[in-house]
Amino acid sequence: MENAGSDYARHVLTDQEQAVKLELFEKLMPLLDVSRLSDVEESSARDQITKTCHQLLDADPRPVNRVAREKIIKQINDELLGLGPLEALLADDSISDILVNGFDNVYVERFGRLQRLPLRFNDNQHLLGIIDKIVSSVGRRVDESSPMVDARLKDGSRVNAIIGPLALDGPALSIRRFTVDKLKAEQLIERGSMSDAMGQLLHAAVVGKLNVLVSGGTGSGKTTLLNILSGYIPSDERIITVEDSAELQLQQPHVVRLETRPPNIEGRGEINARDLVKNCLRMRPNRVVVGEVRGAEALDMLTAMNTGHEGSLTTLHANTPRDALSRLENMVCMTGMDIPVKNIRTQIASAIDLVVQLQRHEDGRRRVVSISEICGMEGEVITLSEIFAFKRKGRDEQGNVLGEYGATGVIPHFHEKLSSCGVEIPIGMFESKMDFGF
Repeated sequence: MENAGSDYARHVLTDQEQAVKLELFEKLMPLLDVSRLSDVEESSARDQITKTCHQLLDADPRPVNRVAREKIIKQINDELLGLGPLEALLADDSISDILVNGFDNVYVERFGRLQRLPLRFNDNQHLLGIIDKIVSSVGRRVDESSPMVDARLKDGSRVNAIIGPLALDGPALSIRRFTVDKLKAEQLIERGSMSDAMGQLLHAAVVGKLNVLVSGGTGSGKTTLLNILSGYIPSDERIITVEDSAELQLQQPHVVRLETRPPNIEGRGEINARDLVKNCLRMRPNRVVVGEVRGAEALDMLTAMNTGHEGSLTTLHANTPRDALSRLENMVCMTGMDIPVKNIRTQIASAIDLVVQLQRHEDGRRRVVSISEICGMEGEVITLSEIFAFKRKGRDEQGNVLGEYGATGVIPHFHEKLSSCGVEIPIGMFESKMDFGF
């Protein structure tokens, strides 16, 4: 990791080079028609800026060597045509998250581990300008009256920014990278993120139209798994997706993608997830895929699952399958409707068939740690039966989490339903070959 961080040292300017860059930038601006740069092809604009910078540096009495020139000119190009210091990070496919805590405190996540980089912005005003550039490109704004904003980059990466007065130590920027190469279940199995049997079960669950809830903490891989699961939906079905920031990469031909909209500068015009879920039910979907349930839309999602939209998929933030059901119950209560708790739990139990629990362990690896079936109600309690689990067995000398996947011995009730639909799963797959201590 230290070597990876040192790679970015070559992008960092010395104090002298930084002074030259700032002076060069001031001299350059009057010579360029910045308003027209966006109308010119990027390669042509870079050529023009580079040529002008070289001319200005040639006229500067201070000697600037070739390597320093290239760094300075690249950074100026990135400022004018891109996102400044972020450009070098966005070009690195190994980075999954970019976290900026003030102008001189930049972290990235690689392979599940956080590391600090030597990159920095000029000052907080410089960072604020980059944030404004990002959010204004998608018609959003960030200022003291609206100091928090969600947006996305052109490549689909998800962005969150928060500024003063809420952020006390300068603007904070978080970027969750968009993965161009869509992962497949086989790759997760090869990486040890789940077992082959788990993969077979999840494939069968989607094809057999079970309603699946994917649960996990922040950065545990929920969207990645949701992408994989949605890929199993047959191509002749109509799919409608609802997301706050469009991240799903469905390849089927009949997909309608819906995205929420924040309020405008006057505080009007907001379209939330609940509005979209309600509307999508009028659009004749075969499947509804909600990127993440966070609030009152949970009720409408459950209604959809209970009224013929089988095989629907969604995710939510929770640390265990039981916590996921409790959170779902709380979200339904957020509608403000006076629904008895038992009725809410009955609706949850009848709507959802499978809860898939994800966890990001301290070694950085994301794992499917549990797959549980919702069996129904006993009194006022929703009953869960765990089918597959990851049994942890400590850590090795390198800090890697050790453990193994296995069946618990429970044969799910939906096995018969899948068989009747022509989706066969070997019943021997559910035989327990390990001691879970149950």
